Amino acid sequence: MRVLLVEDDEPVAESLRRGLKRYGFEVEWVTTGRAALDHTSPYDVVLLDLGLPDTDGLDVCKALRERGDVPIIVISARSDETDRVVGLEIGADDYVSKPFGVREVIARIRAVMRRAQPRTPGAGGPENGPDRYGPRLTVDRKAARVRLDGEEVALAPKEYDLLAFLTEEPGALMSREQIMEAVWDANWFGPTKTLDVHVAALRRKLAGAITIEAVRGVGFRLEIVEDGGGDPSTGTDSDAS
Repeated sequence: MRVLLVEDDEPVAESLRRGLKRYGFEVEWVTTGRAALDHTSPYDVVLLDLGLPDTDGLDVCKALRERGDVPIIVISARSDETDRVVGLEIGADDYVSKPFGVREVIARIRAVMRRAQPRTPGAGGPENGPDRYGPRLTVDRKAARVRLDGEEVALAPKEYDLLAFLTEEPGALMSREQIMEAVWDANWFGPTKTLDVHVAALRRKLAGAITIEAVRGVGFRLEIVEDGGGDPSTGTDSDAS
């Protein structure tokens, strides 16, 4: 999915770019309203800051909406209710107040895209259904449900978020920092032992369908078990700290 990010605050923009790219989004970043309006490459959704250096973001929102129906999510430090109401009335599809976490923004993007491209009855194509990982595991990202051998698995919210993140790119080694930023929050400063607890829970609940290998001093790698006979305890002692 292609995202046009209109944000003049470099730290905020860089944090969003990193987080979105880890979830498979393609991000084009511009810093002014004029650059947003002059942007010619196609995009699927706009993340629009209101406090731009050259023009009011509300004017940019109105101009973009007059051009078409691409979803627009306003991201702004303005928390006043009037700004939110005006933004929605002139064409924004959603409004996120700063500070925010990357996960929240991704959830808002997916929500507005579902509304913009509703599923048609009987469509049933692979692109509309759950994602399958090997012969036993499916992850339904639209419904936030996980099934093992056809039976729904009860996952805590962060367990689901962690699984959804790691299965975005099976086999890739993800650092602890990458995982904490994407699953918990870009500004998480607490201990990362909570990550080990959630990894252990996934290993236990999804035994035989996936393995999550711990790489000492780096992070974790999720692998899909294709024959249904994997060892769910892979790496439990290799990343002790």
